[in-house]
Amino acid sequence: MLQLLDFNENPNVGVYCRANDTVVFVQKRLLKSVKKKITTTLDVDLVELSLVDSTIVGSLLALNSYGAIVTTFIDEESRKKIEEQDLRIFVIKDVINAAGNDILANDTGALIHPKIKDSSLKRISETLGVPVERGTIASLETVGSAAVVTNKGCLCHPKVLEHEKQQLERLFDVDVMIGTVNHGFPLIGSGLVANSHGAIIGNLTTGIEMGRIEEALGFLD
Repeated sequence: MLQLLDFNENPNVGVYCRANDTVVFVQKRLLKSVKKKITTTLDVDLVELSLVDSTIVGSLLALNSYGAIVTTFIDEESRKKIEEQDLRIFVIKDVINAAGNDILANDTGALIHPKIKDSSLKRISETLGVPVERGTIASLETVGSAAVVTNKGCLCHPKVLEHEKQQLERLFDVDVMIGTVNHGFPLIGSGLVANSHGAIIGNLTTGIEMGRIEEALGFLD
C-alpha cells in the first residue's frame, strides 16, 4: 500500500519519521488525519517522539525489528518510549551520530557511514542483531539518506556504483533498484518511509516514481 503525504506542508517525510514492521516513530504535532494515514498504510502502531527537542526523528533514529540506534542527546522520555516497543537501544556516542542519515538497516544486515568508530560498529551490530558493514551509496557516506531498505526490497540513489549495489544485495538479501522521490530528488531516504506492509511517500513524487517504488519494495504481487 502506498500513500502520498506531506508533514505540515513538507514532502520530506523521511526526515521526520522512521518505521519498522511493527511501529512508526514520528515527530510531534502532526494532524490526526495524517497520523491515521500513516498507521493505516504501514499497518503499525504510532509513537510520537521529540529527539533532542527536534522534529527530525527520521534523521536521528535508525531501527529494525530488534533494536534502535539513536543520537547522543536523547531525553529519558523518548528513550522510554522506544524501549516500550520491545526494542534494544544504543545511544551512539560518536562524532557521526545522526543515526537515521548514517545507518541503513533491515532485519538481515546494516550498512553504516564509513567513519563510524569500531566500538560503535560493534554495539550497532549487537543492538540490531545483524551483521554490520561500512560502505557508501553513490559515493555518499550518509547511506541512510541515500536509500530505503525493508525486508522485501531496496530503492537507492540512481548513481549507485555497481560494487555498492552488490554489497547492498548481499548484506540485505533483497533485490536493489534505483529511483528518485519528490519529482527527481535522488536522496531516497528523505522522501520515503517504508516497511514490509507499505510506504508513505512525499507528495511531490510522480506516478512514474511511485511505480518504481512499488516494484522495488515488493508491493507488486
